[in-house]
Amino acid sequence: MIRFLIAGFLAVGLTGPVSALDKPKGKVVLTVTGKITETNGSAGAEFDLAMLDALPGRTARMKTPWTEGETTFSGPLCRAILAAAGANGTAPIVVRALNDYAADVPLEDCKSLDMILATKINGEPIPVRAKGPLFVIYPFDKDASLYNEKYFARSVWQVKSIEVR
Repeated sequence: MIRFLIAGFLAVGLTGPVSALDKPKGKVVLTVTGKITETNGSAGAEFDLAMLDALPGRTARMKTPWTEGETTFSGPLCRAILAAAGANGTAPIVVRALNDYAADVPLEDCKSLDMILATKINGEPIPVRAKGPLFVIYPFDKDASLYNEKYFARSVWQVKSIEVR
């Protein structure tokens, strides 16, 4: 289990976890690299689904351009993942998909918006063929002004890695 003090994190922003990451027990689905202080594998900070689901997150029901009707997404907050990895970058993060599509995502989005890295759609794990296992979801349900091409392009699906710069 990932151990860190979320209250301290929320008070100061992306300053990093208080203690180290445990090793993943399941299949690694996300690797965070770059300007991070916490690693648990040779590639950087590695997370399995259970580790991601243990982080502070949210569940949101919304319409998206990629789904039919309203869909429920759940997963950890992007800022919680970065905190667990001890992210200390200043440039946009690079979110990369299984097919190597990549998008630059401003750190400010991670800090100020309740973005999630969805691990579930409608309560079920997301298979690769359905844009899984991880999908960046902006809080379209909270802020209609985010529902545009700028944020759609940052909503990477089939996420495999995050590079902190």
